[in-house]
Amino acid sequence: MKIVLISMPDVAPVIMHESAFHMPNNGIASIGANIDPGHEVYVIDLIRKRRNVRRYLKQTLSRIRPDVVGLSSMTWQYGTCLKIVRLLRRWMPRVRIVLGGYHPTLMYEEIGRSEEAADIDFIIRSEGEEAFRRLIDALDGKDRYHDIPSLSFKEDGAFVHNPAGGLLDLDRLPLPIRDKRRLTSGYHIMNFKAEVMETSRGCTRTCNFCSIRHMYGRSYRTFPIRRVLADLDDIYYRQKTRWVFISDDNFVLDSERAIQVCDAIARRGYRNLQLVVQADCITMARNEKLIAAMARAGFRSVFLGIESASTRNLAAANKGNIVDFSRRAVENCHRHGIMVVGGMIFGFPDDEEADIEANYRFLKEIGADSDYCQMLTPYPKTGIRKVLQDEGLITNPDNYARYNGMWANVKTHHLSEEQLQYLFWYYRETVMGWWEPSERIRAQGRFWTGIWIYAMRPLMQKIAERQHTNRGWDGRFEAHMKRLAGMNRFAGL
Repeated sequence: MKIVLISMPDVAPVIMHESAFHMPNNGIASIGANIDPGHEVYVIDLIRKRRNVRRYLKQTLSRIRPDVVGLSSMTWQYGTCLKIVRLLRRWMPRVRIVLGGYHPTLMYEEIGRSEEAADIDFIIRSEGEEAFRRLIDALDGKDRYHDIPSLSFKEDGAFVHNPAGGLLDLDRLPLPIRDKRRLTSGYHIMNFKAEVMETSRGCTRTCNFCSIRHMYGRSYRTFPIRRVLADLDDIYYRQKTRWVFISDDNFVLDSERAIQVCDAIARRGYRNLQLVVQADCITMARNEKLIAAMARAGFRSVFLGIESASTRNLAAANKGNIVDFSRRAVENCHRHGIMVVGGMIFGFPDDEEADIEANYRFLKEIGADSDYCQMLTPYPKTGIRKVLQDEGLITNPDNYARYNGMWANVKTHHLSEEQLQYLFWYYRETVMGWWEPSERIRAQGRFWTGIWIYAMRPLMQKIAERQHTNRGWDGRFEAHMKRLAGMNRFAGL
């Protein structure tokens, strides 16, 4: 059987320009690797084909002529996913189409009742490796749809949703596909080759804006350290790649285990390894021993979910008061040469204009090397969505294409959706200003930071100054929003 697994081309350039950061989808690579031998499996990351999605898919799929196509999508990518589904039905009426990923996991019942359900054959919910493997076996006559946990399938024209399966034994999963079965290439962070791996799955924190519990429940599981090292060996030696994004939901949730992983990586003696990870502020503030171990292992960048400088907003997010922890976490990371990307969320129910400005000023105050600032988004089935619904603050309940953190889909008790969108942009421009790479960042990339400082930034500043002279703040904001609106529109879809 010929199987093609596809991730979506939509991007959300919250940190960098959309062309600067293209990473492979580790989920479909892991699912593909878990399929039983004897099948032809191919992986396509459409983020690498943003300029010619339709042409590339038609040419590639016409050559392969797959029996099964699996598509993975986040909530904000679902509209693009449906457009591709319709093309597949037109091109290959008999192909079996399978949806998976976060959005189908969250919304499988709604999808099953929708008009688009006519073009969809199966839905895989939560972790996909085992359910998809068994689905392929069932299509091959070796299993039964009714017996496969976490599978949704059609019976008499209507979707049947099997009960959810248990969590997988991560020790049994093979390494993700990174060989010639992956048909797309060129993954990068700036001008560096980059890959993705994971050392754990899940998070036990209670943040109410997050949907991770729908994938794994409120659980935390780890891959064996030998498997982590095998994965890293594959990336470092076979792929000849030095920049690695570790996609764990919270790498440091078990700090002692994280130290063991770091020590094992350090003993491996990888040269010029650059690891990027996300972590929580409390652990990073309290455990400098862990941070020292991370630095020895090659961790060069950490994303910290700070979320807000307001204790009121942190309480609304079920985060607790982590303001002081955020400061100490940044200080600890900097002491060991690790750069910090500070994550902030804007648009909590009681936000006023002063709160928007204060968030940006807090990032400047604590010395974050870069920022990941996004709007509070009412993702389906999350706790914060229920809160916002009850208070009548959701202004866009179902245009999911704008659920990527860059659009205001809510209002606050003090700001309209339009005011929130404008202030989010305005104070980023006036408080954060033009990005000045810290010495930590320059040490990691003298070439590209030099291009930014001496070529790109001066040019962009001149363009912005000319725009400001001609159009003012409102005109510049209008141009920004127009660019944002066209970012994920793809010709032919």
